[in-house]
Amino acid sequence: MAGSALAAASDHQDAAQQALDLAEKSIALRSVAGDGNQTPQVAALFREALINGGFAPADVVITPYKDTAYLIAHWPGSDPALKPLVISGHMDVVEAKASDWTHDPFKPQIENGYLLGRGSTDMKLDDTLAIAALLELKKDGYKPRRDIILEFSGDEETTMATGAIIASKLANAELVLNMDGANGTLDEKTGKPDYFTWEGAEKTYADFRLTVTNPGGHSSEPRAVNAIDELAADLLHIQQHRFKPELNDLSRSYFVNAARWQKPDIASAMKAFAANPSDEKAIRTLSADPAFVGRIGTTCVVTMIDGGHALNALPQRATANINCRIFPGHPRTAIMEELRQAAHDPGMTIEDATEGSVETAASPMRPDVVQAIEHGMHVAYPGVPVFAAMSSGASDSMWFRSHGVPSYGISPIFIKNSDSFMHGLNERTPVSAIAPAMEDLLVLIPDLSH
Repeated sequence: MAGSALAAASDHQDAAQQALDLAEKSIALRSVAGDGNQTPQVAALFREALINGGFAPADVVITPYKDTAYLIAHWPGSDPALKPLVISGHMDVVEAKASDWTHDPFKPQIENGYLLGRGSTDMKLDDTLAIAALLELKKDGYKPRRDIILEFSGDEETTMATGAIIASKLANAELVLNMDGANGTLDEKTGKPDYFTWEGAEKTYADFRLTVTNPGGHSSEPRAVNAIDELAADLLHIQQHRFKPELNDLSRSYFVNAARWQKPDIASAMKAFAANPSDEKAIRTLSADPAFVGRIGTTCVVTMIDGGHALNALPQRATANINCRIFPGHPRTAIMEELRQAAHDPGMTIEDATEGSVETAASPMRPDVVQAIEHGMHVAYPGVPVFAAMSSGASDSMWFRSHGVPSYGISPIFIKNSDSFMHGLNERTPVSAIAPAMEDLLVLIPDLSH
């Protein structure tokens, strides 16, 4: 079934099939941080495929790092004066327990037209699409002018340390194509492609630790000031605080272009907000929808709390973690101060507890990149709308942007919103998305490396 689907949609059936086969093998490897982490085995699997496809062994290097590893592969171009094109991905996945899923997340299978398994969307299939595309270009005799560097980090879903290392090593790159995620949207009823978005920016990840302390005492002698009560009041104040809604060129592009696929009230709000980010009615409508509240500015939410030390004692300490996704252009220090002011509690302390994150500005909307993205996508899906967007999540792109290297999220996988289970239960991706994704990459990569 999968083979016939690939054959029907692709002029490069063998490459598409290779991507699928390699994705299944990698999904079977439990590349989850901690004991038994098999990310190094995924790296070895990918290295073997690259070498078998024509890469010189010396040009495919795996570097161990703690319980994981990262891989950097180098395809030399003909003009050493040109800066390299980097294709980026990650090999690790989010934890998944077989007892929670309808099937074992680390035993890949194809069922009802879907590839099932942890990493089928985020992002082992995207990794293997990039590998198979490069090997197909080699087989076809393509000679890049600029170096092409394929890199896979090994802890993007946790500390993101290897992504930072890779970006520092490749800080001289011309640009990065980040394969992370699924950027194409399918119609919920027809299953046909609605639109494709490429991502030129992402919000900054941040964690802030709030702490309230108190001398405490015996629980039989309650006092007017209680550390847990005080922290609870602080959290409610922060919950009621609204960060200033805002736009940039990328998010405005998304609101203007994607509105046509939304229900009327959301569509109207998207257009109104794009025209005026101070429009209160539009802000209320978009803020009430979890799919859009993260797109209109900085968001902060409490994610963990801890307090007290005994069941029969007044709490001496209470803490909470506030997780923020910060709109590009704002330093973490400014958002931390805004949270301090919002809490209205001079006795509360707040500190930046962020790990594995860096603030970055948006990548430029370069005409050559935009044209190449549109060219590749229109070969794969003629006439599909293509426009810019901003990610509400975090990826390895931030490390490259911190070095001044523009990075663009360009995963060519199309999926229904209702089928998107990245980081969740029963992750799956339609097999029919593989062949056109291959066609896209076989145009996009040469366009930006010639």
